[in-house]
Amino acid sequence: MNRRTCVLGLLAISLAGCASMQPQNVAQVIGSDPNLSTLSKLISDTGLTETLSGTGPFTVFAPTNDAFKAVPAKTMSELAGNKEMLKQVLTYHVVPAKATAAEVKPGNLKTVNGANVALARTANFVTVEEALVTGADKSATNGVVHVIDRVLLPPRKN
Repeated sequence: MNRRTCVLGLLAISLAGCASMQPQNVAQVIGSDPNLSTLSKLISDTGLTETLSGTGPFTVFAPTNDAFKAVPAKTMSELAGNKEMLKQVLTYHVVPAKATAAEVKPGNLKTVNGANVALARTANFVTVEEALVTGADKSATNGVVHVIDRVLLPPRKN
């Protein structure tokens, strides 16, 4: 193998590696994280993938697979049987603005669902409602994803 062949081979490998590093929207960021596979599937099941692939900006508070496992089975069963209710829960995790962890100010933000979520920040951590942000600032082309340790349930509408 000559030097030119080696260089061309390395270039091909480099370009192939770069293809997987293309910018991703928030739906793709969520879909590419194995710890968020439950959320990704639910987003797909409710038809929200197209919305979260749109222009945004969006801030998504993304519950982990373990967070979904901690939701009572009765609640998950109810959500599985009612796509509209599931959509309301998922959109309660989305704010129609881009907010990095450093930009979070204590107070309420209106979610895509229409209800408010309470945010708080100290020097060391960010919380949304009772959930702790465990993975902040996963950048996307149309916003940002923050991984959280709980599923947020919106207030029930009467």
